[in-house]
Amino acid sequence: MVNPTLRVSSPGRICLLGEHQDYFGLAIIAAAINLRISFSGRPRSDRRIVLDLPDMGEREEFALDGGQIPYVKKRDYLKSAVNIHLRAGLPMSGWDVEVRGDIPINAGTSSSSAMVVAWNKFLLEAAGDPRASDPRELAELGYETEVAEFKEPGGRMDHYASAHGGVVWIRFEEPMKFNRLRNPLGAFVLADSRQKKDTTGMLGFIKSHVLEGADRVRKAIPSFTLHSPRTPEVLAEIEKLPEDHRRLLLGTLTTRDVTARGAALFQAPAFDETAFGRLLNEQHAVLRDLLQTSTPKIEEMIAAALDAGALGAKINGSGGGGCMFAYAPSNPEKVAAAVAAAGGRPFVVRVDEGVRRDDRKGTKE
Repeated sequence: MVNPTLRVSSPGRICLLGEHQDYFGLAIIAAAINLRISFSGRPRSDRRIVLDLPDMGEREEFALDGGQIPYVKKRDYLKSAVNIHLRAGLPMSGWDVEVRGDIPINAGTSSSSAMVVAWNKFLLEAAGDPRASDPRELAELGYETEVAEFKEPGGRMDHYASAHGGVVWIRFEEPMKFNRLRNPLGAFVLADSRQKKDTTGMLGFIKSHVLEGADRVRKAIPSFTLHSPRTPEVLAEIEKLPEDHRRLLLGTLTTRDVTARGAALFQAPAFDETAFGRLLNEQHAVLRDLLQTSTPKIEEMIAAALDAGALGAKINGSGGGGCMFAYAPSNPEKVAAAVAAAGGRPFVVRVDEGVRRDDRKGTKE
């Protein structure tokens, strides 16, 4: 769009450690990356929202005067954000909006969450609402827009990572504990396998089996929770579970402990890149062998990255396809070429800031 009066953008994210933890009230470590989605707009004289999405070959248009806007597809996120604000009484006006981005879509890099965080910021900025400058508020609105409104099984990791930016360590217990970690990280190679994934199906299957498995363990050990240590007694009860319950509950507890070690690594006086790479490999082994979220193609891409000198690599996000990433601070181009030869679509990425307004030069929010 030429000469927009309002432009905001939000980053995608990689989950460094802690896949499938946030919706259990456990901890994650994630990083925003410099692949972003942007909303650029100019006011209209009427009360219509017109959205042009050239990257997807789509266009949406709806009026703001008829009350709640009906949903016409399964996850109608652009309308759900507007409906949430209409219900809350936010003053809204018409806009022509162009939506563009370079985040791989439906590939585990939080494209939809980045979109809803950016769209909520755009709507709040357009209304002059001070919540537009509050990353936590934008993260919660993003979660409401994408997950709660459609009663999906996901958590809040993606929305908080995209809203805040940088490297974040979030413990989704009550009350939630948020920490921005220092960023000692160099380049990553993110690569799309081009394999379609079923995020909600994967989340629903894992969530139901982990909770059912935990309930069965609790019958033998009433004090057991997902925060309990992996004592011999706990592990013995887990081994009695049906296979899917066993591996998924054990994988959840193991990922929890790997993430805790990662948090300690980031908080150490000196950051150990080699140890970080080993943790990525260890996390991937859990995702591959216990949660079983990897695919043969992603395994080939990871092997190629490690053979090319990456310090560590893992699948990214909910799994079943989508993206992997490798930590390659000294040789990202070589690793990217190796992953491309294995069939991936690579991007060299670095940690980036969170959601921001881009039409005000020199302004960071």
